[in-house]
Amino acid sequence: MSILAGAPAPAARFRTTLAAALALAVLAACNRAPAPADAPAADAATQAATGDGAIHPDQWPELAWPVATDPAIEKRIDELLASMTLEEKVGQLIQGDIGSITPEDVRKYRLGSILAGGSSDPGGKYNATPAEWLALSDAFWEASMDTSGGGKAIPVIWGIDAMHGQSNVVGATLFPHNVGLGATRNAELLRRIGEITAMETRTTGMEWAFAPTVAVPQDVRWGRAYEGYSENPQVVAEFAKAMVEGLQGKPGAADFLDDRHVMVSVKHFVGDGGTSGGRDQGDTVVSEAELRDVHAAGYKTAIEAGAQSVMASFNSFHGTKMHGHKPLLTDVLKDRMNFGGFVVGDWNGHGQIPGCSNDNCPATFTAGLDMAMAPDSWKGMYDTTLAAAKDGTLSMERLDDAVRRILRVKFLMKLFDAPKPSQRALGGKFELLGAPEHREVARQAVRESLVLLKNQGGILPLRANQRVLVAGDGADNMSKQTGGWTLNWQGTGTTRADFPNANTIWEGIAEAVKGAGGQAELAVDGKYKAKPDVAVVVFGENPYAEFQGDIPNLLFHPGDDSDLELIRKLKADGIPVVAVFISGRPLWMNREINASDAFVAAWLPGSEGAGVADVLLRKADGSVNHDFKGKLSFSWPRNAVDAAVNAPGYEPQFAFGYGLTYADKGDLAALPEDSGIQGLQAPAGVYFARGQLAPGLSLNLEDAAGAATAVTTVPAALADNSLAVSAVDHERQEDARRFTWSGTQPASVAIVSEPPQELTRETNGDLLLVLTLRPDAVPATGSVTASAGAGKPLPLRDTLAKLPAGQWTTLGIPLKCFVAAGADTASLDTLVKLRSDAAATLSVSRVAIGSVSEASQILSCPTAQ
Repeated sequence: MSILAGAPAPAARFRTTLAAALALAVLAACNRAPAPADAPAADAATQAATGDGAIHPDQWPELAWPVATDPAIEKRIDELLASMTLEEKVGQLIQGDIGSITPEDVRKYRLGSILAGGSSDPGGKYNATPAEWLALSDAFWEASMDTSGGGKAIPVIWGIDAMHGQSNVVGATLFPHNVGLGATRNAELLRRIGEITAMETRTTGMEWAFAPTVAVPQDVRWGRAYEGYSENPQVVAEFAKAMVEGLQGKPGAADFLDDRHVMVSVKHFVGDGGTSGGRDQGDTVVSEAELRDVHAAGYKTAIEAGAQSVMASFNSFHGTKMHGHKPLLTDVLKDRMNFGGFVVGDWNGHGQIPGCSNDNCPATFTAGLDMAMAPDSWKGMYDTTLAAAKDGTLSMERLDDAVRRILRVKFLMKLFDAPKPSQRALGGKFELLGAPEHREVARQAVRESLVLLKNQGGILPLRANQRVLVAGDGADNMSKQTGGWTLNWQGTGTTRADFPNANTIWEGIAEAVKGAGGQAELAVDGKYKAKPDVAVVVFGENPYAEFQGDIPNLLFHPGDDSDLELIRKLKADGIPVVAVFISGRPLWMNREINASDAFVAAWLPGSEGAGVADVLLRKADGSVNHDFKGKLSFSWPRNAVDAAVNAPGYEPQFAFGYGLTYADKGDLAALPEDSGIQGLQAPAGVYFARGQLAPGLSLNLEDAAGAATAVTTVPAALADNSLAVSAVDHERQEDARRFTWSGTQPASVAIVSEPPQELTRETNGDLLLVLTLRPDAVPATGSVTASAGAGKPLPLRDTLAKLPAGQWTTLGIPLKCFVAAGADTASLDTLVKLRSDAAATLSVSRVAIGSVSEASQILSCPTAQ
């Protein structure tokens, strides 16, 4: 029976279901410790379980490419290739990001593709209008088709992260993220979601969606786990096929790749969901059988559905980076599996290959990459690839094969014969963005994705005609509800106004309760005006994307029990509590489950929060409105330690496939409340918050000679009184530190890590070191600087002077600034050092890695002093 056809009967504590067990039987019970490329040979037991990384293509499935060869297209490709200059051929292999490339650049260098990265937008505005997106699409298309300079008219193709709808654009329909869609077990619904996503993407001029993600996450500590449909390869395989067909249409059909569809990029090939420790961009040390049968499960069905591009992964396989892995990219994917589309890279992923850099890597093309995603390094990649083609480092045969693959897709999409994007079938039809019929499909997806874990005494469904309190910081919070990859990379820094075609969970409940004659009150902190009959507490993870979401264990908001305290306070007042948990993955929630009368996993529902109310509330006549249908696509952890689903002895609290309905008895015995984690914990990427340093970090005061004094208590000061530190209040008592420089001698304050931290992933993009601070006194003259590691100091005084004096604000320092100044982010001991040689006072409440949307002022990379 298809794993989508049904789910096992509910049970609070049972091991992985038979279907899941069969699907996961190929998984090896092995030690999954990281293994760098230059690591010594594994011991015999480990190597027997994981293999040595060798690839045997004849052991992989031999597939039939479903897109029939069109002799007319092949003839046009032959003729075009024969007429193209070497420069034009190389241009087709390079993809630049709109944040670093202009239409004039495309006109000059004849590049084959552009992309809009997660934080790249027209005019640099995360909330750019649909019309601005479309106008930019036209401008790039016109540049690629301009032959006034003698170049060939080869249409550029624009790729965008349409991850859960056309999620970069204001007003688009936002579907639940894949972790929620997997819980629906509804492949036909997924196909319809693909169709809608394609249409809304075409309205703004793009032809290429960087979706679907077909990873099979085996460790939900991975920051991209919510991009996976399930830990189960069967679910992923069926969903991959459905989404590819929804986005592209079916091969052989009249509407395949027409103006109402987009080309897909199935990602990330291969093994991204199996890295050791759940580390993004890490090493996948598993057997070849597991790589093939589990992690590549979605690629088989996607290729059989005619996927036109596959994106190479950041991860390694047994120490070899996928962007340079010829046995997998060429021998397996192209030759054995007969993939007839082209392979595109990920964001500067080629630069991680040993011997390569972001702007110089012919080896990636030799390995089998056809198009390099060189967002901010496109010019260097163009120049060095051209040089490699001229001197034979990159063979003409390999170059022509890559160009042929890219051109074939463009011909299949009829782009050579199409007008500019605004004049195509759906171009400019902005009424399709968030159209009522599209939102209804998204609302259905929310309803079907909800998983009920507990329903003590049958408290659900709730009567709508009573007094309902809605509490928690997720109740009326579109940013939490939509998660990462929404209007910007991390999904942070947005406002309610950025979601005109959407409703929050609170808004949905309020409308339903009011319509039934009840009363609804919103009190995020739970401080109600009138005692309610029942409380719905909505809380969960803050938005994140990629490695920013990597976590060391499965604790929820370590060090912050405010959500649990809220539930317990309401229960102490005699109020029944329904907990609605928003998250991109299962986390250890035993205490919150115990404290609540009902517990609902809502995942990341997207724009249609009202779908939650549809299931929680009864109809006016008291009957069930919509029942729970969702079944866990990821097993739910018993503690905060066991994160790898295939680890020896793994036993979940709620197994894959668990999910109650209203017909089930939902009572649950008290769960154990020992997380298995000892000692102080801190959220990943946060160095200082709530008055506490993250474990392994120290705060040092340094005098003019560089002698350091560790701050163990406050207040504290250097012996010469050149710098003192005291505790001050920001959001709670003594949660910030005030640093006062006397100006008598230069002095510094530094956050130091032991052992040093590795932050190379974080510098491959636009991430910042974000300081929440209050400039109490900024000197008019003198030097105030910031530095990291052994890098040279960056001037900071003028930037601080622009901040509102005496007010809390956020300052972002691009990590690339530290790198340019000489900091070694591969081994960073001093995470940040602030130095002043003049009298100054600065208060700081938080220091963390963050995105551009989290900073009100961003330091421009200056010349290091």
